[in-house]
Amino acid sequence: MISYFDAHCDTVWRCMEETHQGLRENSGHIDLRRGGVFDRYAQVFALYYDAAEAPADGLLAQCRRMYSFFRQQMAENADLITQCRTAQEIRQTTAQGKIAALLSIEGADLLLCDPDLVVMAAAWGVKLCNPVWNRANSLSGTNCEEPERGLSPRGRDFIRQLERCGIYADVSHLSDAGFWDLAAMAQRPIVASHSNSRAVCPHRRNLTDDQFRAIRDSGGVVGLNLYRPFVGGDTMDDLVRHVEHFLALGGEKTLCMGGDLDGCQELAAGMRGLEDVSSLYAALAARGYSNDLLADLFWNNLMRLF
Repeated sequence: MISYFDAHCDTVWRCMEETHQGLRENSGHIDLRRGGVFDRYAQVFALYYDAAEAPADGLLAQCRRMYSFFRQQMAENADLITQCRTAQEIRQTTAQGKIAALLSIEGADLLLCDPDLVVMAAAWGVKLCNPVWNRANSLSGTNCEEPERGLSPRGRDFIRQLERCGIYADVSHLSDAGFWDLAAMAQRPIVASHSNSRAVCPHRRNLTDDQFRAIRDSGGVVGLNLYRPFVGGDTMDDLVRHVEHFLALGGEKTLCMGGDLDGCQELAAGMRGLEDVSSLYAALAARGYSNDLLADLFWNNLMRLF
């Protein structure tokens, strides 16, 4: 059995908005039943909603509903999962044989791009926050809308507030211009929770080598994304190429897992969901990766941020 710590999934959104199922067992990529295949399992659950489809009562109300759903699922499945905020809580939870759940917010639109609402998110236990999803907002452009636009003055205030509140800024989806603005001002490690290598697969959602180095040098992490279009091919070899490229950039303590499960349809290498993560572990082990390196990639590198 392996230990698995994943930096990003959209399971809360999928269960609440699409399948109307719970976390214990569902038809998506992740459920608690399948989480039992790991020796230890910790998962960052994103609160996500497309700002272009905001409900009538607004995105903040939607954010509160998703948080309430998350808390309800924690209560209903307390025998299997516990929300955690610190490494000590993660260790205690997994030692009890339970799954450790952490929270992120994907897209600051859910907080109305308001630095003052970051305090509320921190009180909820949010540990990562993306300033943007795919939609450009008042904080910055994104990888696919207004990609030439970087952080606005409000965006800089928002990043400063995240750091004051102990929340990591997550640059997955951020425009290249926004990335470099953030990298220049960041006082804490930078996280790209679910982004691959642009040198291996030239998709604008992936990171350039210089961006990876900047995250590495900040002490942050980059989560390997399992979404096939960001991998650039269907095979395990295609996925492993991203791992090998990041390691060649000195990423032994930087690369982690960030599968984007339940946030996409097509997974690489024939994966169906959480139950197939072990196939990536096995593929890397078969290539001679040491147990210590595998433990870093699948657990330790992300764990040290908390």
